[in-house]
Amino acid sequence: METENQGCGFSDKKDHQQQEITQTLGHIANKILVMSGKGGVGKSSVAAYLALTLSKRGHKVGLMDVDLHGPSIPRILGLHGNILPGKHDGKGRPVIYSPNLQVISIETLLGENKDVATIWRGPLKIGVIRQFISDLEWGDLDYLIVDSPPGTGDEPLTVAQTIPDAKALIVTTPQEISLADVRKSINFCRQVKMEILGLVENMSGLMCPHCGKQIDLFGANGGRVTAQRENLRLLGSIPLDPKVVEQSDQGSTAFLADDRLPFAEAFGKLVDEVEKIISAGSGARTN
Repeated sequence: METENQGCGFSDKKDHQQQEITQTLGHIANKILVMSGKGGVGKSSVAAYLALTLSKRGHKVGLMDVDLHGPSIPRILGLHGNILPGKHDGKGRPVIYSPNLQVISIETLLGENKDVATIWRGPLKIGVIRQFISDLEWGDLDYLIVDSPPGTGDEPLTVAQTIPDAKALIVTTPQEISLADVRKSINFCRQVKMEILGLVENMSGLMCPHCGKQIDLFGANGGRVTAQRENLRLLGSIPLDPKVVEQSDQGSTAFLADDRLPFAEAFGKLVDEVEKIISAGSGARTN
């Protein structure tokens, strides 16, 4: 009587998924994880506008929203549409935002049920994030921008483990409570050996609409001081602009093309810095 243990097949499925992940990542030149130490610093907006600006400069870009409990990327971009079947069995296609930008978010899987609460524990979240890579046809990309929820929990850790060559862009504001939390994000990256592209100081000041003088609502130069202390780059300081807030709430990104706005000018310089750093590293797809 044969006693051969044929197993349950779970290991084979896991190995197959890892092969799919490795193959997908091999077609993506540069992976950037956008993270923050706390909520409310505009991290998702930075991730969305970074992806959009890179795509408008001719880069092929994917934007992956792994904030599974509070996804905001679709609303920031005014994105409508759901995942469609891919060319291969069992695969899907990210939502096409523009010819150079495709997006995946848990909200694109919910159909009309956008307000359903996602009540998931760690293992399920880990599985979904991995499926965002293994089960979607991303194709050849110059950049994959990953928007992570605040903090150093399951989501950023899963990204760090699944995408080992990802680089971090950490968003903060000038106020001390945000800077205290951003130092935790910095230490997280160092513990998991993730390269840090640099810090972005968001909401660095409000330009007075009457006199044009900058009002430091949340303090001044906190991001620069932290970057210097931690021996990191300050990639840019992005001012607050009521016009940007108003348009963003409506799902419009037209302000990015308005060079008269201090926000658009500052964000353009931020993307210049990212491109310069990436070019110096000669990021290229492996196959």
